Amino acid sequence: MPASVNDDDLLDSDDEIMIIDIDQLQNHGIGAADIAKLRAAGYWTVASVHSAMRKTLGKIKGLSEIKVDKIKDAVAKLNPSGTSFVTASEYGQQRKRVIRISTGSKSLDSILGGGFTTMSISEVFGEFRCGKTQMGHTLCVTCQLPKEMGGAAGKAAYVDTEGTFRPERIRAIAERFGVDGDACLENILYARAVNSEVQMELIQKLAEPFASGEYRLLVIDSIMACFRVDYSGRGELSERQQKLGQMLARLTTMAEEFNIAVYMTNQVQSDPGASALFAGADGRKPGE
Repeated sequence: MPASVNDDDLLDSDDEIMIIDIDQLQNHGIGAADIAKLRAAGYWTVASVHSAMRKTLGKIKGLSEIKVDKIKDAVAKLNPSGTSFVTASEYGQQRKRVIRISTGSKSLDSILGGGFTTMSISEVFGEFRCGKTQMGHTLCVTCQLPKEMGGAAGKAAYVDTEGTFRPERIRAIAERFGVDGDACLENILYARAVNSEVQMELIQKLAEPFASGEYRLLVIDSIMACFRVDYSGRGELSERQQKLGQMLARLTTMAEEFNIAVYMTNQVQSDPGASALFAGADGRKPGE
């Protein structure tokens, strides 16, 4: 019987409990106006405010140093475990939320231990046309399947930096798994990033839909394409790596906070020094 995908299946009560809406700060003395400023800056949950540095929050227009300290104090009351130790057993209970999303291939799933995991980020790299984008499309479908079918019963988000996303491929993959193609597409949030600044802004904006607890996958295809164009030469290498590091740190935080799997693609590039060191080296490495 074909698997069905509907909004009733795309909810997980455990994750709803873990995600604390930022409106809860009002119960600890934070005004609605300040909460609105936090939302406008991309902070939709208590955990996201907790993970932000004071100096970062201080850059939000209208938030003074005193207000930031007050907000941090309120966050600590709502999320006391954020700044304290827990036993390994307690952390093990938290890790039980992790879900493995099937790749659609039993052999590859076996190699990966069941598929790509939530609460983590995974980079898949290889040459042009080796199937990285196809895998991203497939995961957008399989993540919506019921858990007993290797899915995560959740929605997907897709940040496209190279214009390679194709709805017709989603429909074809959905047909393979016995899922309605149009319903599948309705559960995929799509955006095109034209440069690295837009790419970061789109990732920040995903905090709002992710806070619903309905999403289980974020695909970024590819993570480095915009950075290679926006930053060129060794003179801009330091700034590029700093921006990239901030993006990866944000993705790691979101993966853990919202219990999503982050799937990133990257192309290989030539490593001139490889063949000089090892005669058998193929001279390729993930693009930077």
